[in-house]
Amino acid sequence: MIVAAITFSAEGAKAAKKLVGVFSHWKMYVHNNVQGSWGAERFQSVSELVSDVFCHFDGLVFIGPVGVAVRAIAPHLRHKTQDPAVVVVDVLSRWAISLVGGHEAGANDLAVRVGNVLSAEPVITTTTEATKDLIVGIGCRKGVASGDIVKAIRETIAEAKLDLGKIRLLSSVNKKSHEPGLLSAAQTLGLHLRFIPHEEIRNSKLAFRRSTFVEEKINVPAVAEPCALLAGRRTQLIVPKRIFPGVTIAVARESSTLWE
Repeated sequence: MIVAAITFSAEGAKAAKKLVGVFSHWKMYVHNNVQGSWGAERFQSVSELVSDVFCHFDGLVFIGPVGVAVRAIAPHLRHKTQDPAVVVVDVLSRWAISLVGGHEAGANDLAVRVGNVLSAEPVITTTTEATKDLIVGIGCRKGVASGDIVKAIRETIAEAKLDLGKIRLLSSVNKKSHEPGLLSAAQTLGLHLRFIPHEEIRNSKLAFRRSTFVEEKINVPAVAEPCALLAGRRTQLIVPKRIFPGVTIAVARESSTLWE
């Protein structure tokens, strides 16, 4: 995916630089008013820049105000099957918002991937995604096969009499972000995979079962349960950690409103 990362501030440039350092085929654009050397292409007018790049990239990631992004892309929007994916990140990297092209252009997936790199919360409002309320937390041994992870998820969901189609996210600790079996399992199931920073797990006050073995291995008190809880909003653990060969699985459910 060829993506343009566009920003207007030094804070945003730091985030953009981190993104282009992780993803290949990304290009960084920094506003002329931002001081410093960023190894990026400079621009003065965001409207002129977007006019130049809109049809030549698979995705645009704006790091700055969502209103600026909306006004910049509005004249160029044609159809959801033709427009690039557009994601907006605030300058403190708290949120990665899927703005345009959620399903068709891959903005939902792009928001999750950007969020994983920046430790930002992916914000996805596509109705078919937002109505899903299950999050599966996964701990796994290094080198575990994709099929073992998929089997463990399917068995856990079936035994709990839950609906596989209601899974919104798979989640694991960021130390597992390059685990081939885990990445392949998410692809097989057609699900987004969110990684939780190990510091967030260590600092969490949520109630979950801790494991001395896991702490000794990867310096976090647990993986499956806290990742299921921390990957969503207003979560409640509904399936405590289940242990399979090389894999642990836990399931949390998000509440739909503050009043439930």
